[in-house]
Amino acid sequence: MNKVVANADEAVNDIPDNATIMLGGFGLCGIPENCIAALIRKGVKGLTCISNNAGVDDFGIGLMLKTRQVKKMMSSYVGENAEFERQLLSGELEVELIPQGTLAERIRAGGAGIPLFATPTGYGTEVAEGKETREIEGKMYVMEKWLRADYAIVKAWKGDTMGNLIYKDTARNFNPMMATAGKIVIAEVEELVQPGELDPNFLHTPGIYVQRIFKGNNYEKRIEQRTVRKG
Repeated sequence: MNKVVANADEAVNDIPDNATIMLGGFGLCGIPENCIAALIRKGVKGLTCISNNAGVDDFGIGLMLKTRQVKKMMSSYVGENAEFERQLLSGELEVELIPQGTLAERIRAGGAGIPLFATPTGYGTEVAEGKETREIEGKMYVMEKWLRADYAIVKAWKGDTMGNLIYKDTARNFNPMMATAGKIVIAEVEELVQPGELDPNFLHTPGIYVQRIFKGNNYEKRIEQRTVRKG
């Protein structure tokens, strides 16, 4: 199977309106910058986006919020985006805020085929409203459902033409688990090599999970907040 596509536009070409999409990365680290730009060019609407964060006003998913392409955000951290705040308060955007560990586990469970799991996080708070709770060995737990998506879009450091991926540093936070939880997995990589060039002992995502891969370019690799010490 030839998994290599020419660019981001070809990779996201069949994503329809109202799709559910997972977008990898942690903050602005390891996000699929090229595919986000391609989705904006494509103009797809009504998206449900599952991501650690909602980007910032002029970068990442924040750009898709600005073009009104996102119907619902499912995230754990959204504090850097004024447009997100405006849309939330005005009722334009549906939002599900999820504790970060719970978000990670719901995605992992989706990839592992586990439809329901128990966590103490959120019990007795708004997080647990409308959800089943159980007492297990004397402690109360919230029952959380898996998360799966029509498409999972991830960004890796290196990949080969068979879809095997290696992530770098902080980019490993959400990308690997999302790559197991999408029906169609799209990977953009900084370096694309031939099979056999990656050490199999250091692979993070086996190629069996990936349907499309391409070499990205012009990565900005933004930092949300830069703090420096005064001289």
